[in-house]
Amino acid sequence: MSLDDAYFDYPWRRHGYDHERYDWSMLADRPAINWPEGKRLAVWVNLSLEFYPLNQRGEPFPVPNGMKMPYPDLRHFTLRDYGNRVGVYRCLKAFDRHDVRPTVAINSQLARDTPYLIQRLVERDTELLCHGWNMDHLHYGGQDPEQERELVKRSLDTLNQLAGRPVRGWLSPARNQSWHTPDLLAEHGVDYCADWVNDDMPYRFRTGHGPLTMMPLSTEIEDQFVIGQNLHSEDAWVEQVKDAADFLIEEARQQGGRMLGLSLHPWMIGQPHRIACLEAVLADLMGRPEVWQATAGEILDVFNAQSKA
Repeated sequence: MSLDDAYFDYPWRRHGYDHERYDWSMLADRPAINWPEGKRLAVWVNLSLEFYPLNQRGEPFPVPNGMKMPYPDLRHFTLRDYGNRVGVYRCLKAFDRHDVRPTVAINSQLARDTPYLIQRLVERDTELLCHGWNMDHLHYGGQDPEQERELVKRSLDTLNQLAGRPVRGWLSPARNQSWHTPDLLAEHGVDYCADWVNDDMPYRFRTGHGPLTMMPLSTEIEDQFVIGQNLHSEDAWVEQVKDAADFLIEEARQQGGRMLGLSLHPWMIGQPHRIACLEAVLADLMGRPEVWQATAGEILDVFNAQSKA
């Protein structure tokens, strides 16, 4: 039995990508972006503050880094909580010592339930990303669109009110999205999203409610991925971040500015045996004359001013 010819018809098949979310282009062929003061590498340091419920639902899948043992999994619950009680403050002190202005992704439920923490961040004039409601409220394919719309709205409205200003950025819990998530973000006033990691520069993203910009936040050199999943040593993580900066700076000499998003988790890197490694990374990056350290929003504004892609 042969297949009908219509089986092979796919209206989205074309050169490049099989969608219209963004245009296909090679990074090396795009117009060069020039960062302020002739810097070659824009570095944004993202600290993720997350709440993992003890009684997680696991819909549609158990979230990575969530509860792993039968309820009540206090071992993993308290380890994650360590980051919001202890590790975050060590990270903030390290940022201050090295003149780093971090971007902080925070679950809106955590911001609501820890007023002392959100107050500390607001007093520092920290740029906040909405990290969804909590790490067990995922956005996923097949989710009811109205349910997801309510979840996006509740998450953003809560954090906007607590921050006292509109939050421009978004990072989905587990970086998981439905087909509707980007449209809902643009509908609710979000300027940029850090979920997609398929580039070394920001890029414009089309939605049904106007443009959105993807700000890639690399998973390949994030602390949790390298140390927690790949089981590399802390010293190896330091070397990998340095190697990434070395390569991107050299590439920028030939092709224009590059961006490095450094993703951190205080329950991981804020441990007493690891915080010195964060200090080493920050000292190296901030000591490079080619580096422009900025928040994600500041990088986005410079990019938008120069890019029409």
